Amino acid sequence: MNEVSVLVVDDSALMRNLISRIVENTPGLKLAGKAMNGAFALEKIPQLKPDVIVLDIEMPVMNGLEFLKERKKLGIDIPVIILSSIATEGAAVTMKCLELGASDFITKPSGSVSNDIGKVAERLSELLLAFGGNYARAHNRGAFSNEEIEFVVQNYRKQSAPKDATPVVQKKPVFVSGLKREPIVPVREGGKIEIIAIGISTGGPNALREIFSKISPKICQPIVVVQHMPAGFTAEFARSLNAICPLEVKEASDGDLLKTGRILIAPGNFHIYIEKKSLAYVIRLSDSPPRNGHRPSVDVLFESIVKNYQNRALGVIMTGMGRDGAEELANMRKQGAWTLGQDEASSVVYGMPKVAFEYGAVQKQVALSDMAKAISELATTHC
Repeated sequence: MNEVSVLVVDDSALMRNLISRIVENTPGLKLAGKAMNGAFALEKIPQLKPDVIVLDIEMPVMNGLEFLKERKKLGIDIPVIILSSIATEGAAVTMKCLELGASDFITKPSGSVSNDIGKVAERLSELLLAFGGNYARAHNRGAFSNEEIEFVVQNYRKQSAPKDATPVVQKKPVFVSGLKREPIVPVREGGKIEIIAIGISTGGPNALREIFSKISPKICQPIVVVQHMPAGFTAEFARSLNAICPLEVKEASDGDLLKTGRILIAPGNFHIYIEKKSLAYVIRLSDSPPRNGHRPSVDVLFESIVKNYQNRALGVIMTGMGRDGAEELANMRKQGAWTLGQDEASSVVYGMPKVAFEYGAVQKQVALSDMAKAISELATTHC
């Protein structure tokens, strides 16, 4: 099994060394090399041949944005993970990086003794193994499978958990995942679709850009999205989607009305769910504990869809690690809701959609390139 090779590009020696240690301590990853700016990185790429690049934004000589522009001109397709500042201006520049072809991003740790080093290491290892592994496999260099990636990341979670932390007790799944898929037989036929709910994680930013740039402007249902993303980035992410989508896209606020043809993105660090009022359905936000390791959690949203819409909904589960959303998508399907899942070939990480498929929750698996069409056809046919 070949290891995924990583090029670290940052003008800070401290950050280069910190990220390099994370890479070297992660099974399945190896350090290809380091560069102090984008210009040096471009010089090193032909010799080092990395599978994935970790890229800072603010650097002298050639910054991250300039590197991404030059990368595109040169036809370099190596995936890039952005090291982003958590400041407001950092979020805007990070979204610009995604527009220029970066695959995903992580927020910078504050230093070698920072309390969030464990979380950064976990998230970075996940992204590097997923994107770098896909690139390596596409170029006939073996890399970790989805199951192996999940094992590595789970170990990071155990290592980074505080010793005095109270264990989180997850709700036991209603359906047991297994190798043999048993499709769910719903208690009623699918009805008129009144809402579309989408759950997505690793690989989601670019996947959602592709879907919402192609979505039909004739969709009459509200769309609610849970994308696992840090707080401080979702408002800017929604604005970037709004610029390319024929429908309105905004970050959800507590009390927002569900409106025809409007897309609401769950804000970072808040669960989002639907509540029925006397005259309308509204969005509610919650800072209750994470579910499936996430806040926002896809399961929290899907659970509220089951409660309020039964068979009058469309649930979509897409690329992402773990199982968030799978259990409640199964419950949506049991009630007769329409369901779609992203297929393995087009998923950056075939985790969440795989578990949902094994539960029997997915009516149809769809490639990312066909997802906008599949959603649009179901939504407009059953409007």
